Amino acid sequence: MALPFRRRIFVVLVVMTVVPTVLAVAGWVLSVRRLLPAAGARASTERVASTARLLLDGVDTLHLTVRERALLRHHLNEVSASVSLARRAETFLRYYTAGFAVVIVLLGAAVLYAAVNLAGHLSRQLSRPIDELVGWTQLIRRHEPLPRTPASRGAPEFEALRQALRELAAALEAARDRELEAERLRAFREVARRVAHEIKNPLTSMRIAVDQMRRTVGPSDSRAATAMQVLDAETDRLERLAREFSEFGRLPEGPQSEVDLVELLEELGRTGVPPDIDVRLTTHDGRRTVVGHYEPLRRAFANIYRNAAEAMKGRGAIDVTVTGDGPGGGLAVTIADHGPGIPAELRPRVFEPYFTTKDDGTGLGLALVRVTLEAHRGTISVNETPGGGATFAIVFPPSLFPVPRPRS
Repeated sequence: MALPFRRRIFVVLVVMTVVPTVLAVAGWVLSVRRLLPAAGARASTERVASTARLLLDGVDTLHLTVRERALLRHHLNEVSASVSLARRAETFLRYYTAGFAVVIVLLGAAVLYAAVNLAGHLSRQLSRPIDELVGWTQLIRRHEPLPRTPASRGAPEFEALRQALRELAAALEAARDRELEAERLRAFREVARRVAHEIKNPLTSMRIAVDQMRRTVGPSDSRAATAMQVLDAETDRLERLAREFSEFGRLPEGPQSEVDLVELLEELGRTGVPPDIDVRLTTHDGRRTVVGHYEPLRRAFANIYRNAAEAMKGRGAIDVTVTGDGPGGGLAVTIADHGPGIPAELRPRVFEPYFTTKDDGTGLGLALVRVTLEAHRGTISVNETPGGGATFAIVFPPSLFPVPRPRS
């Protein structure tokens, strides 16, 4: 049975500390016991004392001079004193060796105790953050949010890894949201394409029938004339609905060309808004051209202009700004109206298909704008205009900039 990660680290750290400590203590104890005691010195002194006694027994001191007897007595006293010192030194070294060995063993035990505690602390410092991060990967796999509680202690590298996992989880969540939104848009486009196809055929028959009725009804029949006006208005509305469904159901296709956004926005400001709407265009030095599909881009900007004009009831001013050094080095376009604005809680939904706040709206205008801009790898967002109103911010990435042609 495999040990848990924390216990494996603990065992490894303890073994790495215990084995060298035990070997060192054993070596010190053996060395002290072999080198410090001077039993050989005592044995040598005893042998000298023994030979001195034999010498004293075998020498006739009567034939010695006074000086010789004094020297012999001095020699014997020195031998006796050396033997006493050797015995005391041996006793002292025996106790000293035992005490020194005990001290070494106690120091080794202290080192082992500290090593075990340190190994436990290090194993916790390593295993807890790793277990926590493993749990985070399980949460990411189950699409659950990461905890906001204080993280387990550990090295600074673990905090960097936690931050990286948080960023990864956020990126995966955003990618999942984008994929779900793309799938929804694909489903909406398919439905819109089928609805547009189903509307066009009966709408054509209705147009023909209305024209025939108009030729047969006389000008004196007011009720019939009113009915004809209603039929004309409703067929116009159905035709516009079918056209928007058809446009929403297909992505921009065909060859791309260079589109001068400043020229496009100026032309729409003259032809795409009511006469009482003043379009004020401001440009800055920099890029003004992107590579894309002209007609889809024209429809997208025309829808934004139309929404702004309708928000201001056909009167007022639309402020348009084109900047060649927008976020990320892209080309930025802002279109601001001065109408009632869009409530903050509704702004995230204004680009959803079939979402509208108008009584006669289809909910496809801004959705078509978003689909068209995303097909050009652009982004769009909406915020509040200072003083009231709505501001749409469009950014085209540098990848859409035309490649400079080499001079001949």
